[in-house]
Amino acid sequence: MGPPKQLKRTFLGFDLSTQKLKAVLLGSSLEVVAAAEVKFDTDLPEFRTTGGANAGSIKNEYFVQPVMWVKAMDIVLDRLVMQQADLSTVAAISGSGQQHGSLYWSKHGINTLQNLDSEKFLHAQIDDSAFVVNRTPIWMDATTTKQCLEMEMAVGGKLNMVELTGSKCYERFTGPQIRKIYQQRCHAYEEANRISLVSSFISSLFLGSVAPIDFSDGSGMNLLDIRKKNWSKECLNVCAPDLDKRLDIPVSPNSILGNVSPYFVERFSFSPDCKVAASTGDNPSALSGMLVGSSWLTISMGTSDTLMMSLKEPLNWEEGHILCHPTETEEFMGLLCFRNASLVREEMNKKTTGGDWDKFNEYLDSTPRGNFGNMAVHFNDMEIIPKAQGILRWNREMDPSSPDAARGVIKFSSPQIEIRALVEGQMLHHRAVAEDLGYKFGPETQILVTGGASVNKSILQTIADVFNAPVHIQDEGFEAALLGAAYRSAYALYLQEAGDGVTPLCYRDYILSLTSNKLSLVCEPHKDSEEIYAPMLQRYREMARVLSNPNT
Repeated sequence: MGPPKQLKRTFLGFDLSTQKLKAVLLGSSLEVVAAAEVKFDTDLPEFRTTGGANAGSIKNEYFVQPVMWVKAMDIVLDRLVMQQADLSTVAAISGSGQQHGSLYWSKHGINTLQNLDSEKFLHAQIDDSAFVVNRTPIWMDATTTKQCLEMEMAVGGKLNMVELTGSKCYERFTGPQIRKIYQQRCHAYEEANRISLVSSFISSLFLGSVAPIDFSDGSGMNLLDIRKKNWSKECLNVCAPDLDKRLDIPVSPNSILGNVSPYFVERFSFSPDCKVAASTGDNPSALSGMLVGSSWLTISMGTSDTLMMSLKEPLNWEEGHILCHPTETEEFMGLLCFRNASLVREEMNKKTTGGDWDKFNEYLDSTPRGNFGNMAVHFNDMEIIPKAQGILRWNREMDPSSPDAARGVIKFSSPQIEIRALVEGQMLHHRAVAEDLGYKFGPETQILVTGGASVNKSILQTIADVFNAPVHIQDEGFEAALLGAAYRSAYALYLQEAGDGVTPLCYRDYILSLTSNKLSLVCEPHKDSEEIYAPMLQRYREMARVLSNPNT
C-alpha cells in the first residue's frame, strides 16, 4: 500500500466543448468528487456567442475570442473551490477540447503565460494581447474550400492526403484554417510564435508554457503523418512557411508534460508536484471515457449519426476520418459521419404519429423484422457516403435492374411499414458503409449507443438485429469526453510512476481496475437476425447505387 497521501489523490479533467467548459474532480477510485461548468452564452454574455460561437460577416464563417475560454477557466476553477473541492489533492490534470480549433500565441502572450501573477485572474493577464488572432476559427467554420483544394493538389491529390493524414482536406480542419490565416493575414501569421489546438491550449494554461499537441488530436489537422506520428513535411510545406517551429514536436496522448505552474499552486493551493498530462480532442477523449474494448463499435445518435471504432491498422477512407488512437498508441480510431439522422427520424415521427414517440415505437414494434421485404433509403439532405440525395422505397417485388427501380414505390401501405423501413434502412446504411470501407463485423462485435436516441429501446433493438450484435448504453448523465480527460490524467501518471523494467497494464485494464465502465446491456439480437438482414444488406447496396446514379 502506498503512503497515506496516495489515498487522497484526485484527478482533474476538463472538457472545453463548443457551448461550455466543464470540469470534473475524480477521487482515487475515479468516483466523482466535484463538478462544475460554465456556459458561454449565459455565463459570459459579453462575448455575444450563440451556441458558444460567433458568426462572421460571410457565409459559413464562425469564430471565438480566445479570452472567453481563459475567463471560463477562471470561473470554473472558482466554482470548484466554492464546492469545497480540495485542489491540493490533485495529482494530475488533463483536458478534452473541441477538435480543429486553433489559437495563435504572440511573443508577449507566451512571456505572460510563463510569468503569471497569482494575485490576478488569468483573463486579466492572458488577454487579447496574448494572441495575434482574436477571432480564432473553430470547427464550425467552412470558409477554406480554396485552401483545401490547394493543399490536396500540392500533395498529389485527395487520395495522397488521405494516405498521409487519415482524411481528405476538410474545411474545418486546422491545416486549411492555418493556410487561410497565412494567406489573408500574413502579418498575424508571422507574429504568431506558436500555434495551439483547443486541447493543447488547456494544458498550456496549467503548464505555464505552450504545451505540445498530442498526435491523436493532431490527426484532425491534415498535417500529421498518422503512421509516423509526426508532422508530414510535405503537408507543412504546402500549408504555410516555418510551420514546424510554430507547432513543435507532437507527443503521445499518454505523456506527462511537466508540473503545474506556480500560479495555480499559489492561487488555488495545487500541489507543486501536480502533473499536467497532454490533452486531446473531444472525439478521442470520448473514446477514452467509454472504456470499450477494441471489438466494440460506438454509434452516437444525434443531429448526425457518428460511428466510432478502434482499428489495428489505418484504412484509407476518402470520406470519414482515421485518427491516431488516444490510449492504445500503436493503434488507430475511425470516425464515420452520416448526415441524415435524428432530424429524419423526427420528421417521420411528426408525419406518422404527430410527434408521439410512444406511438412511433409501438408502430415499429408491431411490424416484423425484415418488414415484409419493404425497404427505404431516406437521404433528405445530401448524404456524405454515398454522395446522394432523395428518398427511395422498394417493395419485395422490385427488380433492381428494372426501369422502375430509380422511381421506386411512391409510399407504403401503412405508417407502421414506413417507420420500420426508415429505421432499418438507416441502420443497414450505417452497417453497409462501415463494411464496404473495410470494418470487420464478427461474433465479438458489441455496440455502445450514445446520444438522444439511446433512450429508445425499440430503435436499439433494431440496431441489435441489423448489426447482429448486443447493444449497450451508458449510465444517465455520463459524459465520456470529460471523464476520458480525467481518466487519461490518472493513466499518464500511472505510466510515469510504473518506471522502467515494469510492464504496465494497458489503459482499459488499468482504469477498469479502479472503476466500472458504467455500461448496461439493453438488447440482444434475435437468433435469425443475420438470416433476415444479410440479404437486405445486399439489397440496400443496390438501392444506394440506384439513388447515387439514377440515370444508369
